[in-house]
Amino acid sequence: MNHVANVIKGKPEFILLDNQKVVYDMVFAEAKRSQDTSQKTVMIIEGGPGTGKSVIAINLMADLLLAGYNAHYATGSKAFTTTLRNIIGTRGACQFKYFNSYMNVGLNEIDVIICDEAHRLRKTSNNRFTPASRRSNLAQIDEIIRAAKVSVFLLDDKQVVRPDEIGSVDYIYESALRNNCRVVKFEELDIQFRCNGSDAFVNWINNTLGIKRTANVLWDPDNESFDFRIFDTPEALEKAIREKAKEGYSARMTAGYCWEWSDPRNDGTLVEDVVIGNYRRPWNAKPDAGRLAKGIPEASLWAHDPNGINQIGCVYTAQGFEFDYVGVIMGEDLVYDFDAQTWIGDKSKSFDSVVKRSGNNFVDLIKNIYRVLFTRGMKGCYVYFINKVTEKFFKSRMLPQKTTAAKTVTGQNNVIILDNVEDSKKFKEYLPVYSLKAVATSFGNEEHVELSGWIKVDAPVKLNRDMFIAQVVGKSMEPTIKDGSYCIFRFERDGSRNGKIVLVESHLVSDPETMQSYTIKRYRSKKEYDATGTWYHKKIILSPDNLDFDDIVLENVPEGAFRVVAEFVCALEAENHE
Repeated sequence: MNHVANVIKGKPEFILLDNQKVVYDMVFAEAKRSQDTSQKTVMIIEGGPGTGKSVIAINLMADLLLAGYNAHYATGSKAFTTTLRNIIGTRGACQFKYFNSYMNVGLNEIDVIICDEAHRLRKTSNNRFTPASRRSNLAQIDEIIRAAKVSVFLLDDKQVVRPDEIGSVDYIYESALRNNCRVVKFEELDIQFRCNGSDAFVNWINNTLGIKRTANVLWDPDNESFDFRIFDTPEALEKAIREKAKEGYSARMTAGYCWEWSDPRNDGTLVEDVVIGNYRRPWNAKPDAGRLAKGIPEASLWAHDPNGINQIGCVYTAQGFEFDYVGVIMGEDLVYDFDAQTWIGDKSKSFDSVVKRSGNNFVDLIKNIYRVLFTRGMKGCYVYFINKVTEKFFKSRMLPQKTTAAKTVTGQNNVIILDNVEDSKKFKEYLPVYSLKAVATSFGNEEHVELSGWIKVDAPVKLNRDMFIAQVVGKSMEPTIKDGSYCIFRFERDGSRNGKIVLVESHLVSDPETMQSYTIKRYRSKKEYDATGTWYHKKIILSPDNLDFDDIVLENVPEGAFRVVAEFVCALEAENHE
């Protein structure tokens, strides 16, 4: 239990915010209360895509285990549960279960069962492989409620994507009452982690797909931080997704289930089932694929394994996961009819045999499937539409994006500096450009600093708001920094600077090339402490990489007379063009 908890707690992304913390506290309070009473508790937590349901569940698992409770984490997804087991390791795998794991568990054997993605509950845990001696007469939800003192169900009614998935708020509530349970409901988590914190995008997708009427009828790309784009070809879509992966972001390609899903070949390679003109790609491996060729992840690990970028995932492998960027191929199983102004489902274009047997629910399930796929991205969603009428409808619900003017600046590198870029691309694809003098002498001094523009960054560096670009003039740092190069800098952070290239500013400095009170050099320092225990710089040495230049040596530097402004990250390559 400690192993599971400590592994989970070592993941810094699992942080609770606002009403997530409220839910966490509610569950802990019920876990404590259950030790002093025989009455069971059922807790129902609603939340849309990216509202942190799994974040709450993971934190609860960790802390309940550390507090000595026997807690289980259960899902209806083999991919999600297998990936969690893979991350946690074999010692903790026993705490991660499936909804059908409680057929023969005794009354109140588990303190708390946390059911993530509870909309995927099934009517029964029995299947055609269940031997007669182990078959259960109870509904799946009744098995879970029977086994646990406290049952926690986290769900989103709009993520039901199969006709045999019956989990809903009403169904769970009725089951709790039937089992004489105390019911605690928390209606609608609303903190957005996915879609770059954009409730607007989720609401726009709900409205556009006709799932739920919302106030977000039109998508405004200039006023939203989430990066939504439509591509003309599947090749262009995949190229954009792969570029994001190369930049260090998590990224995956997904599609509607509109093509056959073949078994692997005898040599374990995958058949390229997804065919659109000359574009051919395989689905991820089937769950029962057997032996796979080297480099092809199992279906349950497609979302987590880096090689998953080479296959296209369907909703059954993508649901429950999130990526920085998701690519979606929208097929013709769901198309928009402009004349009737409604969505039309086409079963002949679907290869999902289970959903095709859902009768009148087919359209609603396909809508939910695409809603799930569109909302897998935390930073962006890129889409290719096979049906151009459907694409036209989506575009009719989008405001035109403003164009940006550009000017060319020539230094050691020829680069294009844009006057402005979309907010969604700032500090993600583009960094601001300032003059070195402005950065060195004005930043941090409450002075206005004029922005020169924005440059697209192709370097393999994950961007953030502490970064900027400036042009370095002079030969003292060659060959590391060539004269005239545009370079990425990061504003000063705590930590050792020794050996690093930094931008410094001081009235004690007179750079021999620029004759300015700032310079870019490699930093070394020696500190000493006075009688009060306060340290000061005994000596600061600012060294050029070019041996034709001399060190700048500063001794007994008084407090406030010297400032490290920023740290050099890398120089942009000469071929850095728009």
